Amino acid sequence: MTGPATSSPHVSESNPVRDLPLQHLAGFTHRWVDADGVRLHAVEGGRPNGPTVVLLAGFPQTWWAWRKVMPDLAHRCHVIAIDLPGQGHSERPERSYDTHAVAAHVHTAVQALGVSTYSLIAHDIGAWVAFSLALTFENHLRGVALLDAGIPGITLPEAIPTDPDRAWKTWHFAFHLVPDLPETLLAGREREYVGWFLKMKALSPDTFDDAEVDHYAAAIAADGGLRASLAYYRDAAESARKNREALKGRHLIVPVLGISSSHGSVPDMAAAISPWADNTTGIVVPDAGHFIPDEQPEAIAAAIADFIADHD
Repeated sequence: MTGPATSSPHVSESNPVRDLPLQHLAGFTHRWVDADGVRLHAVEGGRPNGPTVVLLAGFPQTWWAWRKVMPDLAHRCHVIAIDLPGQGHSERPERSYDTHAVAAHVHTAVQALGVSTYSLIAHDIGAWVAFSLALTFENHLRGVALLDAGIPGITLPEAIPTDPDRAWKTWHFAFHLVPDLPETLLAGREREYVGWFLKMKALSPDTFDDAEVDHYAAAIAADGGLRASLAYYRDAAESARKNREALKGRHLIVPVLGISSSHGSVPDMAAAISPWADNTTGIVVPDAGHFIPDEQPEAIAAAIADFIADHD
């Protein structure tokens, strides 16, 4: 079954991150879902009886990263954008953030919203979670699209380059792994840190306005947000181990779309994923950096719509 749940006891309007202002998008509703003990924030809209598409964002963003894509998808799809544990208006639990553990919470949340089969579209750390989710819940997926992501054990290089022309894209992987020091240096400076990523990794430094930088910085500064953001990186080795373990003797057979950009971090997502998946296609979005849904939303909406139509 697809479509939104209207009376599930697991769905509420109880916001666990009340100090962070909510962002509202016309035609969409905020929901909070009990996903095995972690309340996840979901933003839901579109056609209730259309094919369901689930959207996951990455660091340092929230569901709001998809705001320019969601209205286009809503014309033909049932759209659910989910804040990952520790992200946006979802709870920030002190537990494992390895992507298999997180994927189980995400899938539980989707099911609590009345959806059993769906297409999964994910960027950056969201794509880490999406790949692990596909390994465990593949029979619930119609397709998976992964946008510009160094997925642990899959597309993430084993070594961080020291060439300055490339190192600026990946240096933070090592920094985030250092115990305690990032928290010491970043507490109270979240806006400067988040702003660096948004302005440096987008092709145009004008992609994000001050209000957007403020929103994403506030989400990370809110109680437990910085700790949770770093935890995804600190648990990345465990995520990689579980990914490789799950792939022993098998490949993904669900359709996978690798989406890269002209100026992103992974030049060819499809080629990087293809050793692990039997049904992989790819596109490269022109005139975009790492934050493709913000930079080229119409191209992303069209690519997602075509991908869903091909596999619905």
